[in-house]
Amino acid sequence: MIRFAAACLAMLLTLPALAAEPDGLVLPPGFHASIVAEGLGPMVRHMAFADEHRLYVSTERQTKDAADAGIIALHLDASHKADRIEHFGDVDNGTGIAFRDDALYAASASTVYRYRFKGDALLPGAPPEVVVDGVPSRTPLVFDESGHLFLAVGAGSNFCLPANSTEGIGPVSRLPKDFKPVGPRPCPALATRAGVWRFDAAKTGQHFLADGLHFATGIRDINALAWSHEMHALYGAMYGRDGTNRFWPGLVSLADEANISDEMFRIGQGTDMGWPYTYYDAARHVRLAAPEYGGDGKTPVSDTHYAVPVVAFPAHVAPQDILFYQARQFPARWRGAFIAFHGAGGDMPEGHGNGFNVMFVPFARDGKAGAPTVFCDGFAGPEKTDRSASRARYRPMGLAVGPDGALYIADSQKGRIWRIAYRER
Repeated sequence: MIRFAAACLAMLLTLPALAAEPDGLVLPPGFHASIVAEGLGPMVRHMAFADEHRLYVSTERQTKDAADAGIIALHLDASHKADRIEHFGDVDNGTGIAFRDDALYAASASTVYRYRFKGDALLPGAPPEVVVDGVPSRTPLVFDESGHLFLAVGAGSNFCLPANSTEGIGPVSRLPKDFKPVGPRPCPALATRAGVWRFDAAKTGQHFLADGLHFATGIRDINALAWSHEMHALYGAMYGRDGTNRFWPGLVSLADEANISDEMFRIGQGTDMGWPYTYYDAARHVRLAAPEYGGDGKTPVSDTHYAVPVVAFPAHVAPQDILFYQARQFPARWRGAFIAFHGAGGDMPEGHGNGFNVMFVPFARDGKAGAPTVFCDGFAGPEKTDRSASRARYRPMGLAVGPDGALYIADSQKGRIWRIAYRER
């Protein structure tokens, strides 16, 4: 399990190198950063390479009439700098973007599309094909080695509530002071979302519920999904629930809520990640029943049906992307999982300054995860108070590996992309 105190100490020991990297980024010895593109805007999300010169970025529309929504296409020159930037299509609000068999797959809030390209053209040569429609919400997407496409859809809420309460759970300030959510069993969201679905990557015209295999369940919210070719397995990192202390302060203290984990799982067919009936406590290393399902904030769940996370992070680190590094530019010890942590979305008076960095999780050959370490930090700024949504200069969002093995990191505050290379300037 993660030991953030040790990770933070290791980060502080590297601070003398702060000025050596652009934007004050802090990296391990031998690694250096360069700026690939900037000013792409706060809608930037995930990235996918077609080849060494073509990089594509998914976006999230900021306003209904945003003229720059859609997919961003960047042409990179021999120095790995963007020398041409284009927008195409109207696929927005999408986390999922990936290349497979020379085609770009991109997800909107409801549909997965496939774009075909002619040769090495930067822009597609025809309108997109619909691969899957009827998707309930924004989804990451990944492929395995067997021609399967995986989509992961979040629950859309912190708690599972009766039908007449679903609209009221959003803005906590509007709820009655004595409001105590009571969750239905079974939770209706588990049938249509809050899980992972598997599709045929080669087919078009598929519908989410009619044609997808319900592969796994129990997701609160998820943006980070990846396939490990080395371990032949699907992995995902999900957000833990928020607001538990506000509704049950007598059962879950603020300190306890800070340990309601953002969890990383190895996801197999039938995996249940625990939402909404349970949550994982990262400090006690136990799964607890949710208060709206009879939990007291102390007693572990005895049901072994629920999956144990491979890594349990503190609350509000907000994992946005996972990348299993298998290239050869980095030393062998860095061939594990990199995770982009966006950090807390709100400026919380109780704190929650974790995240706002890219961390590395080592994996043994048997698939066991080691202790995470900070790989790249300094995005938010040099002060602890910078680690908030309103003050952070940059927030890591998307990850990609270039054909040469360099790691690319995208920021969602201003739309900057960095290239991290080993022993290069």
